[in-house]
Amino acid sequence: MSDEETKTLDRPAADRATVTTPHGTAQPTWLGPVLIVGIVLAALNLRPAITSLGALFEETRTGLGMSGTVAGLITSVPALCFAVFGVTAPRLSRRFGPVAVVCAGMAAVAAGLLIRPFADGAAGFLAASALSLAGIALTNVLLPVIVKRYFPDRVGTMTGLYSMALAAGTSLAAAATVPLTDALGGSWRTGLLMWASLAVLAVLLWLPIARATRRADRAAAAAAGSGASAAVRADAGPRVARSRTAWALACYFGLQATGAYITMGWLPQIFRDAGVSASTAGVLLAVTMVMGVPLAFVIPGLAGRMRNQGAIAVTLGVFGLTGYLGLYFAPAAGAWAWALLLGVSNCAFPLVITMIGLRAKSPAGVVKLSAFAQSTGYLISIPGPLVIGTLYQHSGGWDLPLALMAGLLVPQIALGVLAGRDRTIEDECGVRD
Repeated sequence: MSDEETKTLDRPAADRATVTTPHGTAQPTWLGPVLIVGIVLAALNLRPAITSLGALFEETRTGLGMSGTVAGLITSVPALCFAVFGVTAPRLSRRFGPVAVVCAGMAAVAAGLLIRPFADGAAGFLAASALSLAGIALTNVLLPVIVKRYFPDRVGTMTGLYSMALAAGTSLAAAATVPLTDALGGSWRTGLLMWASLAVLAVLLWLPIARATRRADRAAAAAAGSGASAAVRADAGPRVARSRTAWALACYFGLQATGAYITMGWLPQIFRDAGVSASTAGVLLAVTMVMGVPLAFVIPGLAGRMRNQGAIAVTLGVFGLTGYLGLYFAPAAGAWAWALLLGVSNCAFPLVITMIGLRAKSPAGVVKLSAFAQSTGYLISIPGPLVIGTLYQHSGGWDLPLALMAGLLVPQIALGVLAGRDRTIEDECGVRD
């Protein structure tokens, strides 16, 4: 256990519940516990907008009269929005503060989810979806920043907590949307609308959090006096594009996202083509996704206690290679084992999110690194599912696509080793403390 962790455990409970600003100004005692709940609730809202639509995509497409081209566009919009809107997060965070931007992001998610079920055409539906996805993109980037800023001595634990909540929200929306839609009358519009309630709840919780942190930040700026302007300039952070570690993180993020999107989009079809029933194939995908719930909590905590996280990246990659090899040689016979192995491999997401928080010294560095790694990474991930689909269509089977999927894990493992080295982007960019 590190000296910092020991000091944390030695503090009285009331002190541990209090978080501080980077300037050292104490926040209200209620803010710590409420902020933890807020982080969990925000994370729960980061995927239902996507996976609930996936569960009702055929009904939505028919109801809105979408062409095949438009339907294909909608499936590629999430990664594109995450990349495009994620780039704006650092500037918005410097201007308004990360907490206020996350609050606004949750409001955008709620607004989009409330509007899109009432859209009369594909264009309106796409615009409302993009609004929700923009809010998700901002929150994706800034949750690691908030963890680093308000819980600097518990980065691994807090990252694990919200990664677990994100995985739970993903699985819950995928599994519960169709049954709940049937129970509420069978309309796809109702099935999509019900997830807006979770986002509205998040907004209601983040509003008082944003007000409290805003007041404390203003008080800290006033107390700092003439030093406040210097603090603002310093918040610009390092130039992450000069850092090899930042590029390693970005490419690792992109390859793990590629694998995750391919798995979510194509795994059931792989099993069905091997002779597995449609219902069982759906359950196998659910098993793969559910694996992320407990491991998303365990892996960040373990990574946070290690100086070098490369060994975890290698282990996750080996699980994925074994799963793909199993799908290649015996897809039906070992279906449950391959689903479990790929579920473990997909937990590279909480690992890379944890490493983003560990590879920068300051909140300013984390916000720039998070935006760079996620935006670049999501851009890298966009072609993956499309390429796999094209190979599947033209080769007439899964041998070539599975070989490519396994092959992509080799550079992913190498990049994970590079990103996991014990160094920070500030050191690489020559930025002093």
